[in-house]
Amino acid sequence: MRVGTSSTLGGRDVRATPATRHDDPAELGIDPDDLPDGLVVADDQGRVICFNAAAARITATPAAQALGRSLECALPLEDLEGRRWWQLTDPYGGLAIRVGQPERNLLLPGAREVLVSARYIRTEPTGPVRRVVVSLRDTEARRRTERSHAELIATVAHELRSPLTSVKGFTATLLAKWERFTDDQKKLMLETVDADANRVTRLIAELLDISRIDSGRLEVRRQPVDIGAAVGRHIQAYVAAGQPADRFLLRIEQPLPSLWADPDKIDQVLSNLLENAVRHGEGTVTIDVTPAESPREGDGHPNAATSVIVSDEGTGIPEESMNRVFTRFWRGSKRGGTGLGLYIVKGIVEAHGGTITVGRAPGGGAEFRFTLPVGAPAYLA
Repeated sequence: MRVGTSSTLGGRDVRATPATRHDDPAELGIDPDDLPDGLVVADDQGRVICFNAAAARITATPAAQALGRSLECALPLEDLEGRRWWQLTDPYGGLAIRVGQPERNLLLPGAREVLVSARYIRTEPTGPVRRVVVSLRDTEARRRTERSHAELIATVAHELRSPLTSVKGFTATLLAKWERFTDDQKKLMLETVDADANRVTRLIAELLDISRIDSGRLEVRRQPVDIGAAVGRHIQAYVAAGQPADRFLLRIEQPLPSLWADPDKIDQVLSNLLENAVRHGEGTVTIDVTPAESPREGDGHPNAATSVIVSDEGTGIPEESMNRVFTRFWRGSKRGGTGLGLYIVKGIVEAHGGTITVGRAPGGGAEFRFTLPVGAPAYLA
């Protein structure tokens, strides 16, 4: 079906010719059953003339049962207050300037919730409605997103409560009873406040990272990175914090390609992977840094990337959990944490054009491998 439309531009009436508009998917070579959303079309008498496969799935109504029936009977929608939707909106009556209904949550029989939008098609701007085109969407994907956001808020709120309570308690105690404490006691309290403040800062940084990853706005500021030296610094920090030096084994295969990456974000990746291996793994933590093929499809360069493998000798990750490791809130154990670290790691690696995988290490523990392309700036390519 072709429909002409008009609009005003600079005081002139600009009218599109009928041939420039296609409201019938069949005229574009598209089968309505191929559309991802439910499509229901009613004619000028309110009888259903199109009921695609997605609409049948969402409404649990066979297309053969809906075709030819009135729109109200084929699609018995109610709003959240229990009012019958088609009687309330009256698409074929009312104001002739109406063009449709915006998307909103409505209910099918059995209180099944769907997202519904409608468009009223007229052959003339204020003429009678010739077609009512209805789009249906399942709410499950949106509900999953809403549940994920709610879970994120609840998790972060819980993680923030503990350090903030500690900070508040110690500062209030120091202010009220400063003279009663020795210098060593004051120092211990202030060190605790400082550590808890750092924890809050890390949580806020994680939230910002998740926001940028989800919106595709995670910026990568590439610089030359010595990945071997970066791993070495993290190992030294763990040794300085009390871990035995012989718990770590660093193996670097030379020559490595010149890696251009964001040093701060690569440090974040290494920190998360090593912390997981130290906290949740057992035995020796082995870090292998080797040249590798580029993860970019069709690159064709044999040593155009750097691969880093972090493995331990613990119990590893259960096979059934492997596909959830990089999702939000996954925790390998009950030993605290927000469960956001590996989700952020995956986002950072992919922002560099790299890949990350998890598997079982030769020693039986967990093995994380991430591969980063050389990623040199265009002016050096």
